[in-house]
Parts: sequence; structure tokens; C-alpha cells
Amino acid sequence: MLSGMAQLLVFVVSVLLLAAGCGGARSSDAEFETLANGYLEGFLELSPEWATQLGDHSYDHLLSDYTLNGVDEGLRFERGFQRRLAAIDPAGLNETNAVDYEILRNRIDSSIFAAEELREHEWNPLVYNPGGSIYALVARDFAPAAERLRNAKARLEAVPGVLAAARANLNNPPLVHTETAILQNGGVIGLVRDDLEELVKQAPEIREELAPAREAAVAALEEYGKWLKEDLLPRSNGNFRIGEQRFRRKLAYRLHSDLSMEQILARAEEALAETHAAMYETALPLHERFFPDVSDADRSDEKKIVREVLDKLAETRPTSETIVDDARRDLEEVTAFTREKRLISLPEEPLEIIVMPEFQRGVSVAYCDSPGPLEKNAKTFYAIAPTHENWSEERSESLYREYNSYMLKDLTIHEATPGHYLQLAHSNRFQAPTMIRGVFYSGPFVEGWAVYAEQVMAEHGYGGPEVRMQQLKMLVRAILNAILDQKIHAGSMTEQEAMDLMINEGFQEDGEAAGKWRRACLTSAQLSTYFVGNAEVRDIREAWEEQHGPINDFQAFHDKVLSFGSPPAKFVRRLMGL
Repeated sequence: MLSGMAQLLVFVVSVLLLAAGCGGARSSDAEFETLANGYLEGFLELSPEWATQLGDHSYDHLLSDYTLNGVDEGLRFERGFQRRLAAIDPAGLNETNAVDYEILRNRIDSSIFAAEELREHEWNPLVYNPGGSIYALVARDFAPAAERLRNAKARLEAVPGVLAAARANLNNPPLVHTETAILQNGGVIGLVRDDLEELVKQAPEIREELAPAREAAVAALEEYGKWLKEDLLPRSNGNFRIGEQRFRRKLAYRLHSDLSMEQILARAEEALAETHAAMYETALPLHERFFPDVSDADRSDEKKIVREVLDKLAETRPTSETIVDDARRDLEEVTAFTREKRLISLPEEPLEIIVMPEFQRGVSVAYCDSPGPLEKNAKTFYAIAPTHENWSEERSESLYREYNSYMLKDLTIHEATPGHYLQLAHSNRFQAPTMIRGVFYSGPFVEGWAVYAEQVMAEHGYGGPEVRMQQLKMLVRAILNAILDQKIHAGSMTEQEAMDLMINEGFQEDGEAAGKWRRACLTSAQLSTYFVGNAEVRDIREAWEEQHGPINDFQAFHDKVLSFGSPPAKFVRRLMGL
């Protein structure tokens, strides 16, 4: 049976032959499509874990080469295609290929920058977390359990080699990275030792065959965990800040936007003031309802009023026992509202809400795990991390005050409908001569759409002013994310300064702010994607309304915005003639 990428190449050849029979495809397009598909074939072979996530299961039995030889091989691969791509003039390409040319060029340049200058393989232990490679074989029923377990066996046998490369390559990481790696390593051990059991029960004949690899992987992970704690942790004195020069370049590659770092900060600070004003305007009638005995004169302190309303709303909150079921009910509700208001066409692909696997915790509270563009099993997972059993009652309460019942509704919009799940389902339907746009989708566009989806739902009245308050709070969070990202990694913002900003200007709970500080330290340039992506999606809508007037058919407009896959927003704007 052909792999997903092999099937793709057969399809591309058929398209080219058909075009040739109708007068011939332009040579530049044919040359680019051949190069792009060759790049993808080589990329997936060098990155087996990513291939699995994307839905090409040709390499499910392999792991990437994490040694320095593997890093060098990847760099040679990127440089070779960089030279070949530069020989093609994008002006000679059709509209679809011209966009994908720019996406591929940005991807290659970014990869070379990462290997040559960022060099995370030398200082980031999170690079070596093997949990995702095993979990990807367990999560979706894309093949019989026995087949997936045999591939898991092969990957488990490769785990000691990955951990050996980590020990050889890592030198003086930042403390926060090593601490997070220790936390996640315990989750990987639990995944291999315990969570694999559910799949083994579906194919018990594989148990004995799998056992030696499983035991050896657990032993290697336990030894690795000991090394992390006793050897690497004491010498983890590296600086988590990547510095202004490297941050500027990484941000440019990550965003693929025309906005400069300085423009982003200026827009974020302006948006913060506007959103604070909107929060006060929304909070005022709620405050009058919640606190009828307070005089109008005592409602002049805007931040005090907003904080008191948010505190009142936080009294209605889930628990670790109810949060997943609450999210399921919210999903039914937001889906029905989206359908009733005809905001966008709803996908039919399955969506399941799950408890976040422990090995993936420590960075965010929730995520959307969408199937890759080559995946036949189209199920999406919306994962939520409840509080840890070892957390104190105070820490758990802080989390659920932040993710109260109204905020959970907004979070479900963001992660599911009409946010990530819906947008990525639309994206996976986009077809082009190459899969460049599907494989290397734009994180800012994806995140920007999800934040925009929250705004659209609130704009149409979903959840009333209570949910509107949480949507505005989440928007403030997105704005502050961009400010934190830049001021931490390209500046010298301290933890206390960041905490003060999030608590005083973002109205965040202490626990949420502390978690965001950690995340900001771990993920340079990622936190900016929410605000920048959202600003650019909003710019698309404003430009459309300038040309066509107020939107009367939101479903048609939103379907159009999502019809181009997930390229950077500036290309969506270009393709819409804006």
C-alpha cells in the first residue's frame, strides 16, 4: 500500500499530465511542485515523529536522529533545498504555488536559523521528550492495535538512543527547561508503563513481544530522570532569554508577518487600553446587579469594578471531577449556537474531549490535537489538564477560579467550535498541487482565528455579558502574551514585573500568572502568535467591510476566509483580493 506522501506524489503527477494534455503547465510551476514534494518526502523521512502526526505512517517505526550527526544531516538537507528553491523565480508561478513558495522559503530559512544559531539541541532538554512519538501511535485508531504496538515497540527500542544523545548534547540549560523536563519525564514513564495497557488489551498477543522493549524503555527513562535531577539540574545555569537579535529573527520566521517587533508592541499597548475600556463598560451593569447597594460614585475605579465582577463570576467554577463533563456540555451548547446563528459551516469530523496526558503537561492548560492533513482517521482531541493530585487545595482553587464555568465556555470556543477544531477541519479540506500549506501551517493564523472566534461568539451574544467578560479577559491575556514575549526575551523583564503585569493589568489569578511566566520562559516567540494572528484576522475583516460594507452573511464570509487552508494571514488577505 502506498504511503500518504507516495499517494500524494502519484496525484501530483496525474495533475501535471492532465495539465500537459490541455496545453501544458507552466514550467516554473512544474519545477516548483517537483521540488516542493521532494522536500516534503525528505522532510518526513528525517522527521518520523512529525510524519506520524501529519498522517503519513510510513515511518511509524522510526525516531529522528538526535545525535550531532543527525543535526548536521538535517542542516545539509535544508541548505540543499534552499539553493534549489532560490533558482526558481516566484514571479512565474500561479497564485497558489506563489503563496506556497513563500511558505516553503520561510520554513527552510527558519530551520537553518534554528540549527545554526538557536541550537536548542545543546540547551533545551524538552527537545528530547519521546512521549509524543509513542502517544501518537496510541491516540488514533488509524491501524489495527497489533500493527501500532509493533511500531511502538520499534520506537521504544530507540528511546535509549534518544536519551543518550540528550546526555551527550546538553550543556548548561536554563533551569526552567530542566525542571519542566523532569516533570514531563515522569509522565512519559507513566505513558509507557501504564497508559499503553489500554492498547495492549486490544491485542494481547503482542504483550510478550512488547514487554522487553517496554521494560528497557522504562529503565532508560528512570535512569535519565535520575541524570536530569542529579547531574543536569545542578548545572542548569543557562539564560532562558534568547536575546534581542535572535528573538527578532525567530519572531519574524514564526509570524511570517509584515509587522515589525516595534509595531507589534505599539499595537499591543494600544489594544490593551481599548480592551480595558471595553471590560469596564461590560462589567458596569453586572456590578450593579451583583452589588446593588454600591453607589454610582463608588463605581468610578474601573479596575476595581472589573476585578470585583470577575471575582464574582469565578465563584461558579468546575472541579477536577467535573471539568471534562462540563466542557462536553459546553461543546454541545457552542455548536448549537454556531449552527443557529449561521456563523460558519460546521464540520462533521469527530471531536473528543479528553484529560491531557501527563507527559504533555506543564506548558498549557488545554490544547487541540487536530489530525494531520494526511491522516485518514480525522478525530480531533480537545485535551484539558485538571489539577494534579499532589496540588494543594489553594493551588487547585486558584486554577478553577481562573478557568471558571464562564471561562471554560470561552476556552471551549477557542479550542473547539468555532475555534481550532473547526478551523483546522476546514483547513484539511484545502487542496493544492503540493501539501506545503497543510504541513507547514501558520501558527499565528490558527491561533489568531481561535481568538477571533471567541470575539465573534461574544459579538453575537453567546453566554451574555458573563461570557463576554471572560472573552475580553482572554483577549487581554493574548495582548499581554505578546508584550511578555518581547519584553522577556528581547529585554530584561523580571518574574516579579511579569507577575505584576499579568495580575494587575490582566486580572489573572496568581497560579495562572505563575504558569504563564514559566511558559513564556520556555517558548520564545510562540506567545506572540495569539495577538498578532488575531490582529491580522481582524484586519482581513475590516478590509472586507471597507470594500463590501457590513457583513450580512457571516457563514459565507467565514467560509471564504477559511477556504485557503492555514497560510499566514497576509496571504489570506491577498487571496481574498484585499
